[in-house]
Order: sequence, then C-alpha cells, then structure tokens
Amino acid sequence: MRDQRFIAAHRGGPLKMEEHQLLINWACRCVEHVVPIFGEPIDERLIHSIWVAKQWESGNATVGEARSASLEAIAVAREATNPGRVALARAIGHAVATAHMADHALVAASYALKALKASGKSTEEERKWQNEQVPPEIRHLLI
Repeated sequence: MRDQRFIAAHRGGPLKMEEHQLLINWACRCVEHVVPIFGEPIDERLIHSIWVAKQWESGNATVGEARSASLEAIAVAREATNPGRVALARAIGHAVATAHMADHALVAASYALKALKASGKSTEEERKWQNEQVPPEIRHLLI
C-alpha cells in the first residue's frame, strides 16, 4: 500500500501541488548530481526525461508527457549493460515519474545511490548531500 502522505490533493490525498513540485525538483537534483561520474555520452532520452521533469515542475508538461519520458528512461535502462548506467537510467526514470506518483522521488534518490555504488564510489557522502538538499517544506516527507 502506498504511503498516503504522497497522494496528491487532487486525488484525495494531503500532498499539495507545491510539495509535489518540490519533490520532483529534489529528485532531479539528486539524479543530476551523479550524472557527471558517468561522463559522456549520456543517452539523449535521459536528457529529455530530466527536461520533461523540470517542465512538469514549472507547469509546462503534462503527467502523460512525464509518464512517456519515464518509459523512455526505463527503455535506456533495459538496453544498458553497465550496472551503474542501468541504475542511472532507472534513477532518471523515477525522477520524472514523480510527476505521476510523488513517492517515485524516493526511488530516484535510491537509484542515484545505487549508480554511485556500482561505479565504485561511496554512497555515504552522497546520502548526506541528498538529505541536505531537502527543502524544509518537504522535510517531513523525506527525513
């Protein structure tokens, strides 16, 4: 069963639109923070997915567009053979899927940590960084 705190107000839950937007913003920051460790090239579908997430946050993309972008990122994950890149693509897919279901933000951050770990990096510092990025308005949801 889904955590009721992450159900949007328009669906009968307590999550305000402003909180939902902050969640997708935080998820995108968590993902974008680990992208540089993979160097170039980053699949254009992943770049597009992050862009759609940001567009949704600002009210310029629909949930349907975000869902499609999420599926594009998951397709990249299925095609990848490097475990770190698989985790990165899944992180991005979940970040943009936050538009559809807000609790995907938690999974995006988790996959960002998995991407780091698969690349031989320590996740302890990254988790601390992620926690420091949480806006006070949604701290009760994430920490």
